[in-house]
Amino acid sequence: MPSLTRTGDVFLLDLGDGENVFHPDWLTSVSGLLEDVAHTEGPRALVTTATGRIYSNGLDLQWLREQDDQRFTDYVIAVHQLFAKLLELPVPTVAAVQGHAFAAGAIFTLAHDFRLMRADRGFFCLPEVEIGIPFTVAMTSLIRSRLPVAAAHEAMITGRRFGGLEAQAVGLVDITAAEEAVVPSAVKYAAELAPRAGATLGLIKQRMYAPTLAALHDTESPDLLIRPMF
Repeated sequence: MPSLTRTGDVFLLDLGDGENVFHPDWLTSVSGLLEDVAHTEGPRALVTTATGRIYSNGLDLQWLREQDDQRFTDYVIAVHQLFAKLLELPVPTVAAVQGHAFAAGAIFTLAHDFRLMRADRGFFCLPEVEIGIPFTVAMTSLIRSRLPVAAAHEAMITGRRFGGLEAQAVGLVDITAAEEAVVPSAVKYAAELAPRAGATLGLIKQRMYAPTLAALHDTESPDLLIRPMF
């Protein structure tokens, strides 16, 4: 399960040591840890990473296949709420992507302020077109608000797997680093931004991403009722 530690002004949120899919228990745990960071006083920043070869594989498809339509809708709403909470978190956030970030796991990185990815191994991939799961309106808004138009188009339309250097070249991530430097570099960068944390930063994010946040918080959107076949 996810865990939260702190070194100086930087919180380190470890998403786990497996596939780190968005099981409901995982969603609840991560959401609660983000609340802890949000409500801490003083300079602070957040780095997320994981242990092992996978940062996150996104939605828990195995669990979803066993749920009825209402629970499916409730689940998607919970995923949207997690993205929204991270996107408007009143602290600087950095995703230290040490391994594969797929589907909703990749979208999760986009809700961070900055993304640092391992240069030599691991893929950033939005494979929804290949697995038959269309992006929700809110997820589409998040992706388009955080990526260059051409990069978003290619990633969403083709489902291409981008290695770290390729991802940096097209703007999917901001920085790349060697394996052993991914987390330390992210922590160093986050620490420099920690004094910016607070209500002003939160309000800037809320205003900057107001349309995306409105979509993520919309629990009545018609597309929430459309259950894909997978």
